[in-house]
Amino acid sequence: MLLGEVGDGNRKDIRNAVEAAHAARGWASATGHARAQVLYFLAENLAARSAEFAGRIAGLTGCSPEDGQREVDASVERIFYYAAMADKYDGHVHHTVLRNVTLAMPEPIGVMGIICPNESPLLGFLSAVIPAIAMGNRVVAVPSESFPLSATDVYQVLDTSDVPGGVLNIVTGKQEVLAKVLANHLDVDGIWYFGHQAGSRMVEHDSAGNMKRAWVNHGRYRDWMNPAHGQGEAFLRQATQVKNIWIPYGE
Repeated sequence: MLLGEVGDGNRKDIRNAVEAAHAARGWASATGHARAQVLYFLAENLAARSAEFAGRIAGLTGCSPEDGQREVDASVERIFYYAAMADKYDGHVHHTVLRNVTLAMPEPIGVMGIICPNESPLLGFLSAVIPAIAMGNRVVAVPSESFPLSATDVYQVLDTSDVPGGVLNIVTGKQEVLAKVLANHLDVDGIWYFGHQAGSRMVEHDSAGNMKRAWVNHGRYRDWMNPAHGQGEAFLRQATQVKNIWIPYGE
């Protein structure tokens, strides 16, 4: 049974997606509160269509409708979590040996390429891209190669949730091919890869040539339904870089 068709993305599609992401640079300068409100709206709109998305997951993966519904419910909760963290993951104050106060402020990395996990096609996709977006990054995402329709359906929700164009760009196709293009792209500032061990090595190797920040899983399995594996501060930390501001003071 034919469920749908998706494009086989290539280097040109990645180039266009990266250009669109750079054009959406205003997302990085938006306040954490403003980004949070957009993500809350996104979660609410996904929840309103939960039965439709659950049916899509069941049709793609062959799981039961109940399991599909559980994945959608977990996806909504994950967006809510990062919406709440968008304006709460902030900096720290450090006392130094000199007469200064040092403010360590997290900032977005910029344009990020994210190779999403193949399993849990909706939850894995959102668990990977939403923390990066919540911190002000713009994302070029490669969804599950086996079940990409769960991710491309999210475009319809983005269009009704005030997410600015270019903030999230989805390129479907062969993950290893597109991962290599993203790792070598000079205008991509960071890359996440959730796949097998050989792909992780390739991403780290190719990213080193252009000093791109990389975060890979080295083939280790994550249970995306488990919040201890699929969400948390580690994702927010990897989605940000720290700017230190030194403030001198007198006696």
